Amino acid sequence: MLHSKGPLVSIDVGEREASETDITQVQRQYIGGRGVATRLAHERIPFDADPFGPENRAVFTTGPMQASQMSFTGRTNCTALSPLTDGLLSSNAGGFVSRHLAATGYGAVELAGASDELLAVHVTDEGVEFEEVPQLEEATVSETVEYLEDEHGISSDQTAVIGPAGEHEVRFASVMTTEERAFGRGGLGAVLGSKNVKAVTFEGDSAPDIEVPAGQMDIHREAATDDHIMKRQGTVSVMDLANEMDGLPSYYFSERSFEGVEGINGAAVESKKYKKATCSACAFACKLPTRDEERGVETEGPEFEVAMAFGSNSGVDDIVDVMQSNELCDEYGLDAISAGNTIAAYLDAEDEFGNTDLIWELVEQIAHREGVGDRLAEGIGRIHDDLGVENWSVKNMDFAAHEGRLLHGQGLSYAVANRGADHMYATFYSVEYPLVDEDEAMDPAGFDGKPERLVERENLMALNDSGVVCKFSRDFMSPERYEMLFGADFQDLLEVGARTVTLERHFNNQRGIDEADDRLPYEDELPGLDDAIQTYYDVRGWNDDGTVPETALPA
Repeated sequence: MLHSKGPLVSIDVGEREASETDITQVQRQYIGGRGVATRLAHERIPFDADPFGPENRAVFTTGPMQASQMSFTGRTNCTALSPLTDGLLSSNAGGFVSRHLAATGYGAVELAGASDELLAVHVTDEGVEFEEVPQLEEATVSETVEYLEDEHGISSDQTAVIGPAGEHEVRFASVMTTEERAFGRGGLGAVLGSKNVKAVTFEGDSAPDIEVPAGQMDIHREAATDDHIMKRQGTVSVMDLANEMDGLPSYYFSERSFEGVEGINGAAVESKKYKKATCSACAFACKLPTRDEERGVETEGPEFEVAMAFGSNSGVDDIVDVMQSNELCDEYGLDAISAGNTIAAYLDAEDEFGNTDLIWELVEQIAHREGVGDRLAEGIGRIHDDLGVENWSVKNMDFAAHEGRLLHGQGLSYAVANRGADHMYATFYSVEYPLVDEDEAMDPAGFDGKPERLVERENLMALNDSGVVCKFSRDFMSPERYEMLFGADFQDLLEVGARTVTLERHFNNQRGIDEADDRLPYEDELPGLDDAIQTYYDVRGWNDDGTVPETALPA
């Protein structure tokens, strides 16, 4: 089975020390990326750790596919104990940093401890250097990468940085790379902030020798030549369909369609797109550089989730307004989905939907934990009672745009996912929209056959995250192609994903997370959900209360 190579470098930023550990056996079992990082985190982070404490660890990893030149492989994984969900969580980002991380020769880079001074940590194939950077306190993402470029000749493509939101330990702060690509959901930027790490950089010429089969180029060629709508409109291309199906969350989830959808849909985004953009080695090029010269707004996106959170869910029908919200989140280092949804909750409480000046003011207040922003920085799950609004979150992770009240399998996924209400954990929505081949599609209503299918899709997404392969490769991948790329039976590869999901769940169980947390705010609208959850546990081999029996733990 193809797997990543290179040792773990564990960096104690408090002691300013780095040590190396051979992790070959872990890599053989878990391939790389999320799988390897999850196994390491499960072993090395205490079950009772404080997400903001020095005992938490943030682990950056790549996979064997970063040794290829195949499209859909420009991604990097980061795993830590989440300040938002209070469970083990992995997030991955696109851009160009993955191959720079691989070039250091390390298979995993772990940050532990906590520094007394604000640091930039420089990881190279010659070792680790610590630079005190007090001048970067409160610096935005762009100011931080500008400093690294000017002082060290390090490009934004080689960096993982935080903005003020991470420094202020906002529970949904992101880690940013290539300026506008995010390790977004779950607040991993706050983990770096708690360690007083402003930036991590990667540089070297020591990428391990991993031979990826030549068949990779068939996938690359198809990605280059396919006329996919995402190349023009990104993920926001699905917005009109979601709205037509009564599945577009609006006005803080109180409605499911938006009268102003034409102002924020795929065509609106495409009208502001001014060039192509992509991730490392990827010919699919689905990114969305956008700008409005009249307003002086320039950003990347928004994608569907952000167009929902700062658009329909906030009562905003102008794509340039959403672009400005997106740009602010990137600059301050905020997960734009959680920021938008949390602000939508405040707008609901104050009857201020559509007030863009207030929205932008709140983004800044959240990032700096000033005024009401200090409360909102805790996220919906922790402040909904204070605001007097419904709790639209699962495990404190607020909902993504794909509507579980319409797509019932996606609703089931939101309930049981170890990350909470996040759409990418299984991407189940992709088999419930009427956009796939008949042999792949499932009726969006009901749960017939869905728990079994959900387990398979969670395992497949964990495999992708371990590869690391972008999830938007789905139209170009097949069991046969996975077998060709990784040199193993497809079912054995899915087992790598299953072990990863089970380790996440077991870690979270030790922190008190179980069946009582696998709940939705709209359960009365989904008859049969409880039975579907129990079937899901049965297929996983877990206990009826959502805990992992010791006999089911990977060796």
